[in-house]
Amino acid sequence: MMNKHCSTNCTELSKNMIFVGMVYDSFEALEEALGKLKLEQPLFLTYLAKKAFAEEVFKCAGEDFDFDLAQQAAQQMSEERVSIQ
Repeated sequence: MMNKHCSTNCTELSKNMIFVGMVYDSFEALEEALGKLKLEQPLFLTYLAKKAFAEEVFKCAGEDFDFDLAQQAAQQMSEERVSIQ
C-alpha cells in the first residue's frame, strides 16, 4: 500500500503527465494537419517547437527523476481513466 506522501506525489505527477501528453498530442495533430496541407515551413517550425518542448520536459525532470514514481503515477492515471469510462 502506498503511503500518503507517495500517493500525493503520484497524483501530482499523473496530472503533469496528462498535461504533457495533451500538449504532445496537440503537436502531433498539428504536424499531421500541416503535412496533409503540404505546408513545409510551418511543419518544420512545429517540429522544432515539439523538439524544444520535449527537451524542456526532460530537462525539468532532471537527474532526480524517479522512474518508479512515474510508473506508479502512470498506473494511477490509467486506473482513473478506466473509472471514468
